[in-house]
Amino acid sequence: MKASVLILFLFFLQTFVYGQYKISGTVVSDANKPINKVQIYNESGALLAQTGILGKFNFSTKREALQLIFYVEEYQLKNVYLQLVDYVDLKVTLEIFSQNLSEIQIKARTVKVFELKRLKDVEGTSIFAGKKTEVVLVDQSAANLAANNARQIFNQIAGLNIFQNDDAGLQLNIGGRGLNPNRTANFNTRQNGYDISADVLGYPESYYTPASEGLKEIQIVRGAASLQYGTQFGGLINFITKKPSTKPLEVVTRNTVGSFGLYTNFTSFSGTKGKFSYYTYLNYKQGNGFRPNSNFDSKNIFTHLEYKLNEKDVLSFEVTYLDYLAQQPGGLTDRTFNENPLQSNRARNWFKVDWLLYNFKWEHVFSNKTNFSFNLFGLDATRKALGFRERRVDLADSGGARELLIGDFNNFGFEARFLTKYTVFGKKATYLIGTKLYKADNTDFQGPGTNTADANFTSASSAFPDYRIQGSFRNPNTNIALFGENIFYITDKISITPGARLEYIKTASTGLGKITNTDSAGNPIGSIENVVDSAKERSFVLLGFGASYKKNAVVEFYGNISQNYRSITFSDLNIVNPSNAVDRNLQDEKGFSIDFGVRGNWNNWLSFDANLFGLFYKERIGFLFTQIPPINNVGQLRTNIGDASIFGIESVFDFNLQKILKMSREHTFNYFINTSFINSEYTKAITSGILGKKVEFVPDVNIKTGLKFGFKNFSSSLQYTYLSSQYTDAQNSGSGDVSGVVGEIPAYGILDFSTSYKYQFAKIEAGINNLLDNSYFTRRATGYPGPGIIPSAPRNWYVGLEFKF
Repeated sequence: MKASVLILFLFFLQTFVYGQYKISGTVVSDANKPINKVQIYNESGALLAQTGILGKFNFSTKREALQLIFYVEEYQLKNVYLQLVDYVDLKVTLEIFSQNLSEIQIKARTVKVFELKRLKDVEGTSIFAGKKTEVVLVDQSAANLAANNARQIFNQIAGLNIFQNDDAGLQLNIGGRGLNPNRTANFNTRQNGYDISADVLGYPESYYTPASEGLKEIQIVRGAASLQYGTQFGGLINFITKKPSTKPLEVVTRNTVGSFGLYTNFTSFSGTKGKFSYYTYLNYKQGNGFRPNSNFDSKNIFTHLEYKLNEKDVLSFEVTYLDYLAQQPGGLTDRTFNENPLQSNRARNWFKVDWLLYNFKWEHVFSNKTNFSFNLFGLDATRKALGFRERRVDLADSGGARELLIGDFNNFGFEARFLTKYTVFGKKATYLIGTKLYKADNTDFQGPGTNTADANFTSASSAFPDYRIQGSFRNPNTNIALFGENIFYITDKISITPGARLEYIKTASTGLGKITNTDSAGNPIGSIENVVDSAKERSFVLLGFGASYKKNAVVEFYGNISQNYRSITFSDLNIVNPSNAVDRNLQDEKGFSIDFGVRGNWNNWLSFDANLFGLFYKERIGFLFTQIPPINNVGQLRTNIGDASIFGIESVFDFNLQKILKMSREHTFNYFINTSFINSEYTKAITSGILGKKVEFVPDVNIKTGLKFGFKNFSSSLQYTYLSSQYTDAQNSGSGDVSGVVGEIPAYGILDFSTSYKYQFAKIEAGINNLLDNSYFTRRATGYPGPGIIPSAPRNWYVGLEFKF
């Protein structure tokens, strides 16, 4: 990278003289009545005490600071933070389940707290009332976290379509409801509330994915998130990292080995001393990959520093650095995949990412009703791709100059949010108003790389002046937004939430591209130059409306409708791809999404969420098989295909069999089923051959189901994933062409198994992915890491060991 990175970690270890602190207190209900058998845990899950019939408890500790967790069935979980003095006497009030529909379980012997939740109406300075929200509790997941296994981590998120093309989770590729999963580009992707993609509007692809082992949870809000978090059709994905420990120093180290030479190390340090707290981790991955020419090496560092100025102000700073290099084995045609899905005829293709993210946050509490937050964030990053990328992917590498693509991303922005609770006509209400400024100045280079086989990303334009595709572009973008939402509580059970977002977007591009034509012998016979000097400005308003009816403590009905928008990207216009071309008159996508559903928790033995949804596109972008200039042959043209509608039913049911079967609290036993049934079609099309065809990336059936069983310190899970077939182009091509870029993705089913055992400060994990060793693929890549079919991993195993001090 152009900017050098120096991250220095200083930990001052002191000798603490511990006294014996005595803590006692009383736990009462919100009606001020004592509560019997309330269990009191510390933050690591150790049971400290239990109340008696008068609600009283007492215990002693040598710790200077504690996070206490109060739990009893039928009441909401409560956290209490203590900075201890000689003697502490507490009065803790627990609220009965009335509006928080989260499911809470305690696994007493293994001392883990499980909270399967949806987002509340108001969280911090965000409003989620009436929206379809889902939260993945990563730190309680049975997934293969060391390899960021997305189909396991997101197993209870309905309707997600996931590209599965590496065995280390180097990149996250998820979509849903007809959205292309490629690098999660159709979601607004954030970490702790700030943007992490390359360029939110100009190039919204996420080359960086936080290490799952360092995450507390993943928040997902569907299309209605467009009002607060950007215009994307998919909605929001927000990765929430773990919080600092209340101890002065806590160390967690995890080492995992697996098939195909996989090795990962995750080590974190965290702690709190007075007003200062910190959390930092280092994540290293290396492996050979499950195909030849698939080596990778990844290094990721994350640091969170926080200082509490006073009771009203908290300052925090975060920095993330990722450096990874991966060899890419290239794509396959349908024929070569059927012959041997693990083969590779590309030994000179490489991919490299340098990613530096930073964020400064100020949180201010004006009162118990009014909050303010301010994020100042930025990105300095580079993405480089190098290799032989001919459309005929079954041909051997010619050994000549390789194609080199370099993207530099430099952007910064800020987002301010102000939220307050008030009353109107004697009823509760909450409003949020916010603003966002985002500026980016990115560059693209496309041209000849070296003719060697190593990971040399140096331009070789002087050595190969007649290389057939060359270009260099500058792409500045500006985005200014003003947004607001307001919750009106019509009654104690009914709320409505109108909202709006005002957007100003300016995207520009300047540069020169050149295509050199050759004869059958490869000699240059002329070139076509394309001078680009364009700018596009647009302003518009997105509107939305949500509603919620909380019938009782068990059930909530919710619904929302929201407009969406997706601007064309500079890569759409500038990058020349040998396997397809781009319509120079390409237009932005517009549309809206709707949700109506019911969710809740029935007597703590069933957690459920079922909903109907609709997604409506105008000018959807896709591939059309036609005659395309300037390559002057028949191929795939990326253009505005037409209007499309997508309807579906999504549901997640999680049964607490431990309670249903009246098993002891030493057991955990859950069964979940996650289903999505979708119908899609083009209702208006650029050609008659597309009208009525299915929309790309929409499997009719998407099912994930599984069992989770645990006893004392042992737990295990078994998960089955099934997706029906889906198309990758608007013409619904059944089999791929010589490039393997378009065609059907056949149906597939995958079985995964995982298990773990914890003893005091140590934990061992193991698992087998793709237990039945099915050969399948989920992706036909138009460019790198292809083009062509990108196979998914065969059966593979992993074993990990964790120590926590």
